[in-house]
Amino acid sequence: MKKNIASLSFLIMSLAASAQTATTTSTTPSIDKPGYNQWSIELNGGVNKPIRTMTAGYATETLNLFHGDLGVRYMFNPKFGLKLDFGYDKFQEADDTAPFESTYLRTDLQGVINVGRALNFEQWTKTFGLLVHGGFGVSQLTSKNGFDGEDYMGNGILGITGQVRLGDRVALTGDLTGVVNGKQNWNFDGMGRTTSGAFDGGLLNASIGLTFYLGKNEKHADWYAEENDRLTKLEDRVDLIETGLLDTDKDGVADLYDLEPNSITGVAVNTKGQSIDTNQNGVPDELESYLDKTYAKKGDNNLTNSTVEELINGGYVNVYFDFNSSKPTNASLSGVDFLVKYLKNNPGKSADIIGYADEIGNSSYNTELSRKRAEAVKKVATNAGIDASRLNVIANGEDTSVNKNSKEARQIVRRVTFQVK
Repeated sequence: MKKNIASLSFLIMSLAASAQTATTTSTTPSIDKPGYNQWSIELNGGVNKPIRTMTAGYATETLNLFHGDLGVRYMFNPKFGLKLDFGYDKFQEADDTAPFESTYLRTDLQGVINVGRALNFEQWTKTFGLLVHGGFGVSQLTSKNGFDGEDYMGNGILGITGQVRLGDRVALTGDLTGVVNGKQNWNFDGMGRTTSGAFDGGLLNASIGLTFYLGKNEKHADWYAEENDRLTKLEDRVDLIETGLLDTDKDGVADLYDLEPNSITGVAVNTKGQSIDTNQNGVPDELESYLDKTYAKKGDNNLTNSTVEELINGGYVNVYFDFNSSKPTNASLSGVDFLVKYLKNNPGKSADIIGYADEIGNSSYNTELSRKRAEAVKKVATNAGIDASRLNVIANGEDTSVNKNSKEARQIVRRVTFQVK
């Protein structure tokens, strides 16, 4: 009997080994979706300087506080985009001039050119960038102690923004922008009317700020080098082809086309590399036939109960888990199926479901993790038709029987095993 169990356990452990080396089929991202983020929010603050339309006897400081700007930008590609921004400027008197206070608000839609990408800055730096922006909008001027009401006008705007990349989600910016108003009726101080014609008020803004990048991709379009990315994708495709032509499980089907790249060696497969399992019981037909012929009683098509029970209690039937996970690996669910079939064939039997964890991490945490793993296996068994009263969960915590520094050994002890009684 022991010799028979050893032979049978070798085949079952082949199933377990398949569970440990199960791979997930890789998928290629859609080429229709860009590999970079497109949205960003810009927040700036600084100084302003009116360069025209001031009433005689009124003036601001050379660098007048305060200017603020808030913008939302969308890049169609790494070189071109649009932004909608809102600007705020406050004007006050300089020393030794007549007092005044006025407020200037504007909203503009601007085109954006990423000069850094257009000129291939990435060839010499991944830290510094440069944007040019310009467009048109509307403005409003109000005065605290000058004219009554509001002065509305159109404006043209043009600016340049230097960028310093602080990370994938934020960049430091410095901006210099000029604004020209059309049909401005009142001077910036609000104390007198303009006299210079159709394009009246001129304004300079200098500011520093931050740009925050939004999206799920690693990089924003501001820092995305298309040519480098194309080369990387080409290299990835070549690597995929080279590795895909390998036949890891030696079943005659290349991994690239193999839907089951970890099938048991020697077991017949179909043209897609899948083990042939006509009755869909999780055991390949060729292996099932061998087990029945080798270990079944005469006239009985099933393994003897004593053999199955010894295999289960001997630790040859297990369910395995990934690191820090309480979800059984798909390939190792056959271990649950093995137990379920035994309990259905033996309604008077019950089973302990025993969870384990490796030694990485806190001991109390690992004990709880081992309990969650056992509970997860119990749920699979009850969903398969086994009454919960026949299943007892035990949390055995860390299994210290293997070398904790070995990744492969730790995989073996991240498991749930069974004891039937």
